[in-house]
Amino acid sequence: MLSGDLGFRVFKLDSSNIREWEPDRDHLTEALQSSIDHLKTNRTETDILFELLLKLGLDLCTPVEPRSLAGKAVHSIGAGTLLVCLADVITREEVEPLALGIADWHDALAPAGESTVVFRDSAFADDVAKTNLTAILQQHGLDNVRSL
Repeated sequence: MLSGDLGFRVFKLDSSNIREWEPDRDHLTEALQSSIDHLKTNRTETDILFELLLKLGLDLCTPVEPRSLAGKAVHSIGAGTLLVCLADVITREEVEPLALGIADWHDALAPAGESTVVFRDSAFADDVAKTNLTAILQQHGLDNVRSL
C-alpha cells in the first residue's frame, strides 16, 4: 500500500457488508442469534463507511475527516452533514463523553443543513445506553440519529 495522499481513491466492487436475513426454520434460534450483529465480521470500518455513503446517495469523493472522540473513531462526512461512529462497543460510561464530543464537533463544523448521526446498532451495551446517547444528541440539536 502506498503512503500519503495521492489525490484519488481506488474502489473495488464487492458484496455488501451487511448480511442478508436468511431464516432457517429448523434452527430459528441459531439464525436469530447469528443475526444480532448483521455486519460481516471480515470487513473494515472503511468498507462499511463507504457502503453507507453509497446507500445514502452521497458522492464517494465527499470529504471524510476522522477524529477520535471519547476513545472512539468518529467520521465527519461532508463537513458535518453526516457523522458516523462504527465502534464495536459503546458502554454506558462512554455514552455521555462520546455524545458531547460529537455535539461539540458538530457545533464547530457548523454544517449548513440538517445533520445525520449513524452508529453501529450492535455496539451499544444495552437499550439504555442507546437511548441516553440519542437523548443527549437531541438536546444538542442532532435529531436525526440512526443505527446500522
